[in-house]
Amino acid sequence: MRVLIAEDDPDIASGLCASLRRQGHVVDHVDNGAHADAALNSTPYSLLVLDLGLPNLDGHAVLQRLRQRGDGLAVLVVTARDGLSDRVQTLDLGADDYLIKPFALDEFEARVRAQLRRVTSNGTPDMRIGHLRLDLPGRRVWLREEPLELTAREFGLLSALAVRPDRIVSRGQLVEALCDWGQDLTDNGLDIALHRLRRKLQPGGMGIRTVRGLGYMLEEVNE
Repeated sequence: MRVLIAEDDPDIASGLCASLRRQGHVVDHVDNGAHADAALNSTPYSLLVLDLGLPNLDGHAVLQRLRQRGDGLAVLVVTARDGLSDRVQTLDLGADDYLIKPFALDEFEARVRAQLRRVTSNGTPDMRIGHLRLDLPGRRVWLREEPLELTAREFGLLSALAVRPDRIVSRGQLVEALCDWGQDLTDNGLDIALHRLRRKLQPGGMGIRTVRGLGYMLEEVNE
């Protein structure tokens, strides 16, 4: 999952980014509202973690612009503003959850999992595609009801393919799903990860079809 963190406190931002990356998510960080608004206009995310007290454009304005564009992206607000009026205003503007600083990292991670579970599978933890069952927020996969062990990169590839069932996923979309800003993934690195994932899926009757010149599709394989 790709997450945008909009937080101007460098220590808090560093901790949140590290936490989400340990969970295997791709994380981008901005430290002001204008950059957050620009990122949301140009990059597809699964979740926005939004501080309200951002410079240049405050969190309420970022949230309002997001919803005015008709974007239903899940938004978890993290802020020191603990007044009832702030909470009511923020939720009315379209935030999905509101977490008051300071907070325990365990609670933050649980709130993130809850939001990702809601947006990826309509409120249920499992997604089923052929012989695959995926718990995307929990980062668990079963193939023919047996647990499937995947590396972080393999899970990222499978997730990017699984959330677009019956659609071709381009190489660019796969790279975007695997890399934070400033990171790079070579063509050879992507091909190696695809080869290893195919090898793990094949015994369970699942495959990744190459559509020449366009990209890849996750599909059942005739046995």
